[in-house]
Amino acid sequence: MKWLCVILTKKIGCHLWALSAMIPKKVKTFPYPYIIDHRMLSGYKPKNNIKNSYKLLKLQEGCSLDDVRNSFRNLAKQYHPDSGSITADSATFVQVEEAYRTVLSDVAKKMKSSESEDEEETKFKSKAPQHRQYLSFEGVGFGTPRQRERQYMQFRVDRAAEQVMEYRKQKLESQYAMNTMIAKDIRQSKKVKITQAIDRLVEDLIQESMAKGDFDNLSGKGKPLQKFSYCPHIDPMTHNLNRILIDNGYQPEWILMQKEIRETIEELRKNIVASRNKLGEPMTPCRQKQWSEICEQLIEDIKKLNKRINDFNLIVPILNRQMVHFNADKEIARAQKAYEILMEKTKTIDVDAKENEQEKVEMFRLKSSFLKWINLMLK
Repeated sequence: MKWLCVILTKKIGCHLWALSAMIPKKVKTFPYPYIIDHRMLSGYKPKNNIKNSYKLLKLQEGCSLDDVRNSFRNLAKQYHPDSGSITADSATFVQVEEAYRTVLSDVAKKMKSSESEDEEETKFKSKAPQHRQYLSFEGVGFGTPRQRERQYMQFRVDRAAEQVMEYRKQKLESQYAMNTMIAKDIRQSKKVKITQAIDRLVEDLIQESMAKGDFDNLSGKGKPLQKFSYCPHIDPMTHNLNRILIDNGYQPEWILMQKEIRETIEELRKNIVASRNKLGEPMTPCRQKQWSEICEQLIEDIKKLNKRINDFNLIVPILNRQMVHFNADKEIARAQKAYEILMEKTKTIDVDAKENEQEKVEMFRLKSSFLKWINLMLK
């Protein structure tokens, strides 16, 4: 029976389980690689067979289940008898299938062992204190865990609504920006068309005038243009055009407006000083009423002038040429001060005139007395 046991393990070891009862006890304790406590390790595979299986599937140890499945699927497309490919071979496909099952079981065992190790590690990990549960829900809410959960759910709903509104806002802004760009392009194209139309119209008018002979009587016909002074800071064409405009009396709008503002404020100052001088002193109730009406009218005129200054500041090309607003109270105080200065001057003039008259009287008296004395001496 011992010899029979050896033959069976070498030739047909898969039947050893059925015949193990026939082996005597002495033989059963024989140290044989395939018999442990009257059982056969049918799941055991040599290490070389696993390595060959990996090599046949063109994989490396430590790969994932997805890699194993993808490799088997690609090889099955090549070697399956029903695939219709040139490399189809049933024997090779059987080997590939066996290698697939071997590698699949090996990967599953490794994954199970790693999961068991993780479980053992988690058992020995220290648990967080009980108060750490209140650190969940992103720190939102207060009260019991249930109340915090409800508040956190409401917070998530509000946040989602805000995100949706922000997305819609960005979408509308992008659409508005696109529409404004399109409208700007349309306006620019219209402006270009209008400019081109004006240029064509001016050119047609010039050609028509030349054909009629309107330019034949010009004094400078056929003569070269006069050379202008050179300015290195601007374009020569711009400089020459500006010089032509200046020579012909053209002034920009902001210069004319500046001149108008200065003339207006000077006129207002003269008028209020003249009105104050006309009222004179003392200020009776009637004169005080007239003076208040004049001041109210000045305030209205100053407001209009300040609006004009705003328009001027918008078109002036130089920043330091901008003007500040005028203050009606300061203008009234200036007029009052000018009146006081004028009154002091008139007083000093009157005093000087009186002194001159007294001097003249004294001189006349001296002359008359001198003449009388001379007449007495002659007698």
